[in-house]
Amino acid sequence: MTDPSSDSSPADVAALSFEEALRRLEAIVHQLEAGDVPLERSIELYAEGDRLRGRCEERLKAAQARIERIQLGPNGGVAGVRPFDDD
Repeated sequence: MTDPSSDSSPADVAALSFEEALRRLEAIVHQLEAGDVPLERSIELYAEGDRLRGRCEERLKAAQARIERIQLGPNGGVAGVRPFDDD
């Protein structure tokens, strides 16, 4: 992974795992909350944070799509699967 204090280009963000993107996003939030970043740098960090947020959301949606709930049949065996959020 790149240094958490460095910028991530859109291509770099696309290559990050969920955990890497989340760590970088948390570092950006911390920097912005500290309030000691010049305005122009804050805008750059905000834009990078938005790309990272999108990447995290994309990865979470992909993970959710793969999660399936096992349904048990009347004899206790597996009767099939359905999407996790299908109630």
